Amino acid sequence: MAIVYEKLLNYRIPDVHQTLTKRDTAFYALSCGLGADPMDERQLDYVDFHREMRVLPSMPVVMGYPGLFMRDPATGIDAVKVVHGEQAVEIFSPLPAEGKIIGRNRVASLVDKGEGRGALMVTEREVIDAASGARLALATATVFLRGDGGFGGPSGPVAPPHRMPDGAPDLAIDLPTRPEQALYYRLNGDDNPLHADPAFAALAGFARPILHGLCTFGVVAHALVRGLCDGEPARVQKFGCRFSAPVFPGETIRTEIWRDGSFRALVVERDIVVVNHGFTVLR
Repeated sequence: MAIVYEKLLNYRIPDVHQTLTKRDTAFYALSCGLGADPMDERQLDYVDFHREMRVLPSMPVVMGYPGLFMRDPATGIDAVKVVHGEQAVEIFSPLPAEGKIIGRNRVASLVDKGEGRGALMVTEREVIDAASGARLALATATVFLRGDGGFGGPSGPVAPPHRMPDGAPDLAIDLPTRPEQALYYRLNGDDNPLHADPAFAALAGFARPILHGLCTFGVVAHALVRGLCDGEPARVQKFGCRFSAPVFPGETIRTEIWRDGSFRALVVERDIVVVNHGFTVLR
C-alpha cells in the first residue's frame, strides 16, 4: 500500500494518557546512561527516586509516546525503511518526575522528495499536564521515509538546518554507552526490532542492531546539561539536532559544544559524526 497524502496527513493518533512515576523517570535516565558512575551525585539525582529527582530535558520524547503508528498498513508507510532524521524538544513548564500527563500526537507535515528519493514526515507531540491542562513540552520529529517517495505530495518547504560555527568547539564531553543499552531503551516504549533483532537490522542495511536515535539524543542532553547549564536541566528551554549516522551500543559518544549552544556529537571509536547541526536555547 502506497502513501495517500491527505490520508496520512489526517491520520488520527489517539491521545495517550499516562501515569508517570518516579520509577519511569529513573528508568528513562538509566536507559540514557545516567548512573554509569554510581559515585557521581549529579547522576544519582536522575536515577534515585528517593531523592528530589531531576528530569533530563530530553524526556518529553518518551512522555505520552503513541507507539510505532507507522507500522499500521493504513498509513501506507514502508516501516522497515523508516529512519529518524531530526528531533527537537521545547519545554514550556518544569517537567514533572511523576504525575498524570497526556500526549497529543499528530502528523504535522509531509514532503515528497520524489520517486526513489523518499519522503519527509514531521510529527509533533504536545505533552500536557492532565490535572491543570498546562502545556509542558512540544517534541517535534522529522522522519525520513526512505521507501515512500513519489506519492504526489508537495516538494517543500524544508526548514534549513542550524548553521554550525566556523571555529573549534569550546568543550567536549565523552559519555559511554553500554553494549545492551538499546535493549534497555526500547522498554521506554519504542520496541522497533531494528534495535534488538540482528536479522531485522540486516534487512534495514545495518551490520547489527543500532542504538535508538532518541537514546543518543538523551546522551547528548546529559552532556549539554553538564557543559552548558552547570548541571541544572531546568535551564534548557529548547534544543534540537539532526541525526547523521547510527551509533552501535557500546560505543562512546563525544559531544562537542560551542558556547552559543551549538553542538554536534561523534563516535570516538569510529571518528564519525552521528549528530550534527545541534542548537540549544537556554533560559
